[in-house]
Amino acid sequence: MENKDKNYLLLIGLHVLLGILIFLFMPFSKLYALAILAIGLYITFKSQNKHHEVLYICGYLVGSEVFLRMTQGNPIYEYSKYGVMAFVFLGMYFKGFSRNAVPYWLFLLLLVPGIILGTYNLNYDTDLARIISFNISGPLCLGVVSLYTFNRPITIEGVQNIMLSIGLPVVSCTTYLFLYTPSIRDVITGTSSNFEASGGFGPNQVSTILGLGAFVFFSRVFFASKNKLNLFVNLGLAIFMSYRGLVTFSRGGVITCAIMLIILVLVTYFKVGAKSRGKLNMLLVLFSLAIFAVWSYSSLETGGLIEKRYANQDAAGRVKKSKFTGREKISESEVAFFLSSPIVGIGVGKGLENRENETGLTVLSHNEITRVMAEHGSLGILALIILFGTPFFLYLDNKDHIYIACFVCFWLLTINHAAMRTAAPAFVYALSILKVVNYEKPTVRRQ
Repeated sequence: MENKDKNYLLLIGLHVLLGILIFLFMPFSKLYALAILAIGLYITFKSQNKHHEVLYICGYLVGSEVFLRMTQGNPIYEYSKYGVMAFVFLGMYFKGFSRNAVPYWLFLLLLVPGIILGTYNLNYDTDLARIISFNISGPLCLGVVSLYTFNRPITIEGVQNIMLSIGLPVVSCTTYLFLYTPSIRDVITGTSSNFEASGGFGPNQVSTILGLGAFVFFSRVFFASKNKLNLFVNLGLAIFMSYRGLVTFSRGGVITCAIMLIILVLVTYFKVGAKSRGKLNMLLVLFSLAIFAVWSYSSLETGGLIEKRYANQDAAGRVKKSKFTGREKISESEVAFFLSSPIVGIGVGKGLENRENETGLTVLSHNEITRVMAEHGSLGILALIILFGTPFFLYLDNKDHIYIACFVCFWLLTINHAAMRTAAPAFVYALSILKVVNYEKPTVRRQ
């Protein structure tokens, strides 16, 4: 076994051990959060970001975000988003940013009127800083990271290693979840999202990160498994994450992962030659068997309730009135807010306040698209068009980047069911505009 393979297995083992340690002594999670920051700073300053080290550190922050929230390790709730932006600024200091990233400068500028309007429209007794930062931190994180990644040269192996940096903390999270709820049968009583199966934390966020982790390791089955041991380790991790994602009973992350995998397989199938397609077909058979096994075992463990969940039925088999657990009503209210102020919107944070005034309930938006429409108006729609169109425009000269459609898909689907609660959709989106090259040219720090 090569040293590289040994190091890889050691990394996996260390993150399994980390999940066990935090389960046994949860306060260690706070030390873990601080260690990520300290080690990240050490690596960045020592390397001076010569090989995009900040992207690996940011990826690790993104992958650990839900786990840290679940185990109460975050110094502040938005630790990962602000951490990602801080490291990206360090990356810009050492290696600059593209002067051609005009779409993302424009995107950030389009957010400003909504922020200003929010400070005027929100009630006097509202905590302006908290409400505005909660709603704008996700888009701001996306814009800042995109300024750094815009057309930045990196090898495809570099992209895969950034993905691995996201996946490693998910290994710890999955280990923790298994220890937290070793018997799924004991906690599944209906077809609603299950907090007990999600480590006592929000199933939507847990499902999202588990789905992303499963995609990372499934993709490594295809592209980064040079021997049988690595192949079965990667496949095993992907299967386990898929299973734990399914039994959260939150569908968003699982469906997103499935669509990303279909896109990756199709893109790969049409890019490789006939000889490679034969190997790909063998992997697809293995992949299909794995998915069938995961679904069958999940069905067995949940007493068939998982099928009813995905069929939008309750435990008695009756079809539920709402397919989206009531979220469509929130989206409908946001469309109404947009129509009431279609140019500049009602202001950041005002949608939450309006819903509270109308219903007496504090209901957060789960759909970033309708939230942006409501709070930023037509300027927000223009901002979304920029985000959606730019990666595919860059693809015309970036066809070696096989993950572009997968990354944009993850961003788009995730913000439709989980808004931008976590840093994951912002960071993964920014990876879609990296420029994949055969080798990295040395760069000089911009003064």
